[in-house]
Amino acid sequence: MSVEFLKFLEKDGLTKDTIKSYIWTVNHFISQYETFDQKNLLAYKGYLMSYFRPRTVNLRLHGLNKYLEFANKKNLKVRCIKVQPKNFIENVVSSADYRFLKARLKSEGQMEWFFVIWFLAATGARISELLQIKAEHIDVGYLDVYTKGGKVRRIYIPKTLRVEATKWLIRRTISSGYIFLNQDGERLSSRGVAQRLKFFAKKYDLNAKVIYPHSFRHRFAKNFLEKYNDICLLADLMGHESIETTRIYLRKTSLEQQRIVDTVVTW
Repeated sequence: MSVEFLKFLEKDGLTKDTIKSYIWTVNHFISQYETFDQKNLLAYKGYLMSYFRPRTVNLRLHGLNKYLEFANKKNLKVRCIKVQPKNFIENVVSSADYRFLKARLKSEGQMEWFFVIWFLAATGARISELLQIKAEHIDVGYLDVYTKGGKVRRIYIPKTLRVEATKWLIRRTISSGYIFLNQDGERLSSRGVAQRLKFFAKKYDLNAKVIYPHSFRHRFAKNFLEKYNDICLLADLMGHESIETTRIYLRKTSLEQQRIVDTVVTW
């Protein structure tokens, strides 16, 4: 894959993971087909639809379309498939499990992981954003991240969390730089965080399906609307371009729906 295409993607302000995905898709297409033409593109779309979920299919198609845009072949762009929105949210950690996990981690001295999940659930940060947090951001109370098109999203760190995190950093003699580090003093990786959370889920007998980084971002959104019912503000805090994306948090989780049905439907 050409360096020019990589630079083209970077100029769009895409995340490293998205760029990696787009490049993989284009390379995979090239390995299967000799030319970029309508017939081959539609054949590849059919292959994707046969083996991947709709959202993954569209991610791959976005990658191909970006390359076609780069190669001045916009007329060959492939239309994405329609994703039917669900009327519930799946695999969201419950408030009870979130509090339980925090309590166990703190009682066992796992303070770094205690703060990892607290920051995720109290800021609504994505895992890639969480790992950008520095001691300096704790001091000022927020972190500015740049999104697509050069837009700036501000991630606020609530006061209670700032106070406790400051004490924690003082004990670790960290006054500047990244705060979530591995044993070698390097920044934690997204994959490393996810794997460690799965470890704690197994250790504490929690449902591993709901103990993953993005689940705590969902918890932030659900808790926020329960305490302050302003979906427009939540959309801004979450960094959603459309408020329609945020509306999913007005719905019950699948577990909540099941409990309601079990309670109400007695006939």
